[in-house]
Amino acid sequence: MSTLKELLANEQTRPAVIEDAQSVLDQEVNDKGGLSGVAIKAAYSVVKGIKPGFVREVIDALLDDFLDALDPLRQSAQEQGVSVADYFRRDPDQVAEKLLAITDARAENASRAVIKKTYEKLRPSAKKHVAASVPRLAQMLERHLPQG
Repeated sequence: MSTLKELLANEQTRPAVIEDAQSVLDQEVNDKGGLSGVAIKAAYSVVKGIKPGFVREVIDALLDDFLDALDPLRQSAQEQGVSVADYFRRDPDQVAEKLLAITDARAENASRAVIKKTYEKLRPSAKKHVAASVPRLAQMLERHLPQG
């Protein structure tokens, strides 16, 4: 069985997956409301303002690790005969924890102070927001996975 990284991070699929992931991220940020939404939108604006294409670069840099982290969940879904989207929706907190473990490690080692500081401010509420994004994330993955 091919891994998620083999299926989605190869030369043919990677650019489309990165573009789709950025679209999902933009949608998730735009959908945030209330005071926490204002903070998230402001932080995202700061990150996007670092340099043109920075968000895309970050997605590209994280993609392999994210796919490696999510692959055991995708394999479990296949073993149980359910779609990735359905499996991920069953336990969005588990998906969030896998992704946040990666971003936590990366933020800890970030060379730019603004990134580290912004991440530290948002991290306490991150699990809730990442878990809320799981349905879109799962749909995005399924769009790029081979059917059959």
